[in-house]
Amino acid sequence: MRSIHQILNEAKTIAVVGMSNKPERDSRSVAEYLQAHEYRIIPVNPAYVGQEILGEPVYASLQEAADALAPRGQRIDIVDCFRKSEEMAAVARDAIEVRAGCLWMQLGVENQQAADLARAAGLDVVMNHCIKIEHKALALST
Repeated sequence: MRSIHQILNEAKTIAVVGMSNKPERDSRSVAEYLQAHEYRIIPVNPAYVGQEILGEPVYASLQEAADALAPRGQRIDIVDCFRKSEEMAAVARDAIEVRAGCLWMQLGVENQQAADLARAAGLDVVMNHCIKIEHKALALST
């Protein structure tokens, strides 16, 4: 399993599951931060399909997002999850299906079943950590 530092250094594309178009929501501010640090953000939220958030089209599912990236030879490196803990097993199965590199559960989100499924399929797993906080800490330590 790769360290958080390795995951963040090697990632280029981050699908944000549960992303909101509301500026006051954590998913939006975290995505803005990541985008400002040169990650490609892929919003995933069926409630906003047909819209753009942060200049990127919103996809209904990870599969739709992965299908859109595939013709350009791109893939989802991190699935950053702003969902309830009890919804994570389904997200983990979707992340496995699209061959994502990492399942990242945001601060306060933990689901051991989802973590075990993802790890068994070869994905890195981060639980109960904010990707923005981790990125800032790494940036300060380097």
